[in-house]
Amino acid sequence: MEANPTLIADARVHDLGDGFMVRRMLPVLLTRHVGPFVFFDHIGPATFSAGKGMDVRPHPHIGLATVTWLFDGAIRHRDSLGSLADIRPGEVNWMTSGHGIVHSERTPPQERQDGHKLHGIQVWVALPQADAEVDPEFHHHDRDALPQIRQPGVEAVLIAGSAYGERSPVKVFAPMFFLEVSLAAGAELALPQEHAERGVHVVEGAVSWGSLEIGAAQMAVQAGASAPTLRAHEASRLMLFGGAPLDGERHLWWNFVASTRERIEQAKADWLAQRLPKVPGDEDEFIPLPP
Repeated sequence: MEANPTLIADARVHDLGDGFMVRRMLPVLLTRHVGPFVFFDHIGPATFSAGKGMDVRPHPHIGLATVTWLFDGAIRHRDSLGSLADIRPGEVNWMTSGHGIVHSERTPPQERQDGHKLHGIQVWVALPQADAEVDPEFHHHDRDALPQIRQPGVEAVLIAGSAYGERSPVKVFAPMFFLEVSLAAGAELALPQEHAERGVHVVEGAVSWGSLEIGAAQMAVQAGASAPTLRAHEASRLMLFGGAPLDGERHLWWNFVASTRERIEQAKADWLAQRLPKVPGDEDEFIPLPP
């Protein structure tokens, strides 16, 4: 018997200034993770005037992969491996932190000069315990490399993992799926049944998932051998995600994800002592360790 989805209603909204809002959907008290997804931010939509932009100074990560997916705007990624990539809508930035990486995220110069809009999703995917200390990597994928899925009233792009008989070229470490889906009004879509845990985030529009109604900027989660079918009440944009259950609980503190508190404490000490490498081209600033 399929389990009913559960609505997540206690997302936190953060105002980062200049009208730049971030809605944190995961983790929350009700749901700490869905498959390997331990963090889910809905960024914006925001409009920056000329001369303004996003400036996330260099900061560290361990034990996870970060994934950025944009609907509008651009973000310049730099990291301690020497990577430099501007991400725009339809493209994937996948950064595997492993035992430690430092990166920054800023508005590219042209967009900052002209003013621009920014709207997107950023998630953290916990690495399996056996891969938590791998060497860090960064990969950028253009939109043409990602599988497109089309059904009547349905258009989807498979960002990472596997679903609907397709597999993304993005390197992942455990069974998972991450898709952007556009549904026409009245269209229906079954969720991938091969993954045990599933999440639905409505970016725009409104859908029903079984007996549950999900509106814009809301999320619902579900686990079980099968899942109810999604049905769009109006033209809707969704993010579908999930995968196999995590191989054990994770501790999250600031930008660190680990299976033990001791590993978190080591990461804190390393950042406090500035033992992690600098970001080439962005060496002059960093985010201090929170108190």
